[in-house]
Amino acid sequence: MSEMDVLFATLRQAADPQVVECIENVVRHGADRELNRINVLAFAEKHHLEEEKTIAAFLHAARIGAFEMTWNVLCPGCGGVLDSGATLKGVVQDTYHCALCAAGYEPTLDAMVEVTFTVSPRVRGIAAHDPDRLPPLEYYRQIFFSSGVDLPQDLEAKFQRILLEMIELAPGEKAFVSLQLPAQFVIIFDAVTHSAQFIDVQGEPTSERQALSMVISRGHALNETVTLRPGLLRLTLENHTDRRVVPNVCIAGDDLHDLLGRRRPFLTAKRLLTNQSFRDIYRTDTLDVDQRLKITSLTFLFTDLRGSTALYERVGDLAAFDLVRAHFRVLHEIVATEAGAVVKTIGDAVMATFPSPDRAVAAALRMREAMRRLNAEHGSEDLLLKIGIHEGPCLAVNLNDRQDYFGQTVNIASRVQGLADPNVIMTTEAIVEDVNVSEILRDSGISSASRMAELQGIGREVRIFALS
Repeated sequence: MSEMDVLFATLRQAADPQVVECIENVVRHGADRELNRINVLAFAEKHHLEEEKTIAAFLHAARIGAFEMTWNVLCPGCGGVLDSGATLKGVVQDTYHCALCAAGYEPTLDAMVEVTFTVSPRVRGIAAHDPDRLPPLEYYRQIFFSSGVDLPQDLEAKFQRILLEMIELAPGEKAFVSLQLPAQFVIIFDAVTHSAQFIDVQGEPTSERQALSMVISRGHALNETVTLRPGLLRLTLENHTDRRVVPNVCIAGDDLHDLLGRRRPFLTAKRLLTNQSFRDIYRTDTLDVDQRLKITSLTFLFTDLRGSTALYERVGDLAAFDLVRAHFRVLHEIVATEAGAVVKTIGDAVMATFPSPDRAVAAALRMREAMRRLNAEHGSEDLLLKIGIHEGPCLAVNLNDRQDYFGQTVNIASRVQGLADPNVIMTTEAIVEDVNVSEILRDSGISSASRMAELQGIGREVRIFALS
């Protein structure tokens, strides 16, 4: 039995068999390009698989060494990969600069950090394992652009419409290029070092030869825009790095914007952090203790059992423990199936996160119904669940050797739960105003009653909604 056979036999024990079969088929028969920086959501859509099961399968595949997981910091403008690392701990800069877009961005985990998977060399060798050997345009496709940029299969043909020149330069090599400048905005860009030079071509055409030099170095350099006239340009390019570089000269017009403007969903760091399989596998190895990474929108759900102390007194420690444990098991299952993750439990309380308000509300409704069923099975109203939900910005942090969250959004969600009555789901305006939540409530026949309430430690009144 080969190592690949052993790995996939192991993977089948941990992940959904249908997903594993699809992954194995692509590994054995797919093109190299299909196995580099895999967009898990696109993979699930292409093979008609459930997203959560597909994410879980690739996480388990990375855990056993069949795939390598990569965290890529993206430019929200062009979709280029600005930085890349094996863990989220590599996202350490306050600002990431994109030379192609001439803009700087503060990293957030919502849309600026993607997670992709590349087949391990021990399973199958692919061209991207040695990216400097990729053809220049394949380097742009497979290494520079993120998995969220939906590049066409005929990228070469479409790129030729705007391409004036593309060359390869070995380390230390210099090249002289002659080309005709059109009366348009032109960019010289190298995807390896992210060096860029903008040329504003304007005015009357000239018959005189113009000259321009560009040094490509490790500094992600952006040079000042130069103004030239339409006509012949003698361009000198120098590679001052120890790697091959692949600069191109292209027209920055509508065709380029259309080419890079096609986007598709991808697995964000935010979504992965709020995935139960990820938290189970990578429990203590996500963030460094000093990291503070921003998330612009995350939904928090808090639960607590009312009267659990009296429950222990009434039915005894053993029976009460079994009931509470059953309640935890049900809540964990519901959270996981709604694309959420349990961050921690405190006594009889649960703190969970979800990528969007509708998944949290769907989970809350299922939790309430599940507690009713458990109580009916035991012939008593022992499990009285209080639920609170809020959505907003927060920080992903490392607290007590655990990936956790910090900020006012977390505080409000916790305080809202404290105001809930048993079997009533308490939410904020941010939740009920969500379009998808409104649809869930309408379809479920759930009514809401609102009031203003003071939340301890918040310093202002907040409008809360009771869903009953």
